[in-house]
Amino acid sequence: MFIGFTSATGVLLQRFYVLAWSFQMDGEAQDFDVSKIPPLPLNKKPTQNYSKHIGLSLGGLLLLISLTLGVGIVWFKKRKRKFADVLEGWEVEYGPHRFAYKDLYKATKGFKESELLGKGGFGQVYKGTLTELGTPVAVKKIWRESGQGMKEFVAEIATIGRLRHPNLVRLLGYCRRKGGELFLVYDYMPNSSLDGLLFNSKSNLILTWKQRVKIIIHVAEALVYLHEEWIEVIIHRDIKASNVLLDAEMNAKLGDFGLARFSNNGKEVKTTHLAGTLGYIAPELARKGKATTATDVFAFGAFCLEVVCGRRPVELQGRQEAVILVEWVLDCWFKEELLNAVDPKLRSELDMQEEMELVLKIGLLCSHSVASVRPSMSQVLKFLKRMEGLPEDFDSVLDIREDYSGRLGDASTTAYFSQIQYNTVVSPITESIICLGR
Repeated sequence: MFIGFTSATGVLLQRFYVLAWSFQMDGEAQDFDVSKIPPLPLNKKPTQNYSKHIGLSLGGLLLLISLTLGVGIVWFKKRKRKFADVLEGWEVEYGPHRFAYKDLYKATKGFKESELLGKGGFGQVYKGTLTELGTPVAVKKIWRESGQGMKEFVAEIATIGRLRHPNLVRLLGYCRRKGGELFLVYDYMPNSSLDGLLFNSKSNLILTWKQRVKIIIHVAEALVYLHEEWIEVIIHRDIKASNVLLDAEMNAKLGDFGLARFSNNGKEVKTTHLAGTLGYIAPELARKGKATTATDVFAFGAFCLEVVCGRRPVELQGRQEAVILVEWVLDCWFKEELLNAVDPKLRSELDMQEEMELVLKIGLLCSHSVASVRPSMSQVLKFLKRMEGLPEDFDSVLDIREDYSGRLGDASTTAYFSQIQYNTVVSPITESIICLGR
């Protein structure tokens, strides 16, 4: 005979406790004394095991979540580092919009070679389309290895970020990325730079005289604004055809303010840094390394001659001899062959010869070797618009250049120059770029 207990639980697990058992082979089994039955141990041990299982499960889940978050954070940081940019305290002041690097990266298709518009003195320029603007932009990527990179970057933001003029390239925004990469975002100019149209033999577009005069006047208006109309005197220091950009209507816009500086109210500071481009640098700037509004005027004069003549400011002739455009045009004037300096592509526009001669003379006056002889940009603009005529003694002024070539040692020459009232503002080429007041 077998005596015991049995139950069916299927796939489930159960635990049973026998607290009391009364058994009798013959007769009636003995009654239980319920008060002597021990308490059920079910509420004690199983609860501890259950809590233990729950704790282990939650701990494992939390560990899994932590590992997942850790991996995600590492991945996110690596991805973010690729597009990380830096916000400087000085950036708040300058006004233009700040772009995220990832937006510029996307706009230029990862700065692909196919989007490259050109290379400048401090970096490369790419075409891009920003989603938030919906229009093409030009993104200037400043050379990382350029020692002057940060200074030029700050200078450009500090200068054109607050300027508003129809003939200045508009700065839309900027970005500084970790690792030293610097970016400036401008309006896109579909007709690119002026020098590309003047000197690109593959270009089918030939600039007419009317277009060239319009461009010269636009650049003059931009310089009047910088020198005389803005709250501070701004000296551009790098006026040249490659820094003049053309929009779809062939309106000229002066750009590339990487070398620009605010004036320092006439205070002279010694410097060994010479800025500018060969052929546009005034003699006194080369000697003293001190930029003024007059040195900008000299560069504008060389620019005028470049546009009218269709020749670069300095050209190599043969292996060693260099032809300086300003001196070559001056020589044509002395020989009374000034119109021979005009771009051969314009020779068919015979009815414009008088105006061509006027602009050539303005170019010669502006690029005079003696700074005090040069007019201010507002006077130049009046000459160009024929609101005023050239000085009656224009021929004598250029003759002095031939005799003295800028040397002021002769007392009579110094006295002559002192009678000519032209204003110049000295600007030191220094680390500091902002000085309040005119």
